Amino acid sequence: MAKLTESSTPDAAALCANLSALKLPFMLANHQPFAQVAADKQWSHLHYLTELASGEAAAHADRRVARLVAQARFPVLKSMDQFDWQWPTKINQLLVQNLFHLDFVRQRANVVLIAGTGLGKSHLMTALGHAACLKGHSVLFTGAIEIINNLALAHTTGTVKRALAHYVKPQVLCIDELGYLPIDKFGADCLFQIISHRYERSATLITTNRVYKQWPAIFNNDAVLTSALLDRLLHHAQTVVIEGRSYRSKDQVEL
Repeated sequence: MAKLTESSTPDAAALCANLSALKLPFMLANHQPFAQVAADKQWSHLHYLTELASGEAAAHADRRVARLVAQARFPVLKSMDQFDWQWPTKINQLLVQNLFHLDFVRQRANVVLIAGTGLGKSHLMTALGHAACLKGHSVLFTGAIEIINNLALAHTTGTVKRALAHYVKPQVLCIDELGYLPIDKFGADCLFQIISHRYERSATLITTNRVYKQWPAIFNNDAVLTSALLDRLLHHAQTVVIEGRSYRSKDQVEL
C-alpha cells in the first residue's frame, strides 16, 4: 500500500478546509512548507504557529493596502521621490515633506495646494493620498467637476443623500482641479455640504489654480457661501503655494 502524504491525510484535509473557511490564504498555502522548516530548525509548536500567523497578518495588511489603493481611484500612482523639487521657482519643500508624516490625517485637518497648471500640485496630492493608503487610511481621489456631475445625476434619481455619503465617508478626500471650470449654484451648494460634513471629522485635500481671494468667482460669486466654506476649510489647514513655469513646457524651454 502506498504511503499517505501529509496532504492526503484526513487531518491535513480538515486543516485545509478550516483554513479556507476562515479565509486564511497565507496559512493555507504555507502551513506545510513552514512545518518542514520547523522540523528542520526544531522550532517549538508555539514558534511555528507564531511564524505562520505573522505571515498571515502581513499578507492581510498587504491585501488591505491593495484594496485601499484600488478604491481610491488614483488616475496614476505618484510618490514624493518622483517630484522634481528644482523645477518650481517657489515651494516650501520642508512643509510638503512634513505633510508626508500624515499628521493632518490624524488631526482631521486639510491641505490646499495652490498653483498654476503643470507645477505638480496634483502629483503631490496623489502622493499624499497614496501614502495615506499605505498607512491604512481610506482615500478617494476625484475631480471637483466630477463630484458635481455625480451629485447632479443623483439629484435626478433621488439618491443625493447616498451620493453625498460617498464623498463624506473617506478618511481622506482628494478634490482635484477646483476652479478650472465655473460652478453653478447647485455645484457650489454641493461642495459646501461636503466640506461642512467633513469639517473636523475627516481630512480633505484640494488642488486649485486660484488664490483664496478669487474663490468667490469659483462658487457662483456667492460671497456668503464662499466665506462660510473657507471658514470651515481653513480652520485646520496647511496651504502649499507653488509658483513657476509649467513642467510640461520643460522640454521646450530647454531647446
